[in-house]
Amino acid sequence: MRANPVPLGSVFRSRAKEEKAQAADKALVTDSKQTRDPQAPKGRPTPKRSEAQSQRRSVAQTPTTRKDAAKRQREARRVQLEKQRQALASGDERYLPARDKGPVRKFARDFIDSRFNVAEFFLPLAVIILVMTMIRVAPLQNFALLLWLVAIVAIVLDAIISGFRLRKRLAERFPDHNRRGAVAYGLMRSLQMRRLRLPKPQVKRGERP
Repeated sequence: MRANPVPLGSVFRSRAKEEKAQAADKALVTDSKQTRDPQAPKGRPTPKRSEAQSQRRSVAQTPTTRKDAAKRQREARRVQLEKQRQALASGDERYLPARDKGPVRKFARDFIDSRFNVAEFFLPLAVIILVMTMIRVAPLQNFALLLWLVAIVAIVLDAIISGFRLRKRLAERFPDHNRRGAVAYGLMRSLQMRRLRLPKPQVKRGERP
């Protein structure tokens, strides 16, 4: 009997499969011999020590959740408000609110604080007038009304004079600075009682700023 001949194509295919299998086994052995950082992601090269430390620091500093980020923002806001509160009491320019910063605004505050302003007595005067109008005595009520009109006229005239003088002094002292809004800023301060003003007055009455 004659033996059946083996096709040449099947012989070449079997040899190719064996070579691929051997190459795969060698790759597995080589990979298993390489050291890998246990913290390194699977299938990625081991990072350098400096890179790993920087990554750990960035992960530690980055908020893990939205709640942590909001907590940090609230804490930063609380610290900033505390610094502003202390600055309003001490006059520290570094932490004052934006509306109070700058040499122009500081001069406007000192100018108003160095003089008596009729408007700063408006609140206690208004309380007195209100009490007088509640008393059912015609002459007293008429006097309260007259006193109210006199107070309003005095406040307006004093504000006009103060604004004119403040504008002139600012133009002389700060010719190259932005003075926009400084006069209104000073007049609004004059409406407040001296002990309630913020930032706290830094000059005495009669002291030239």
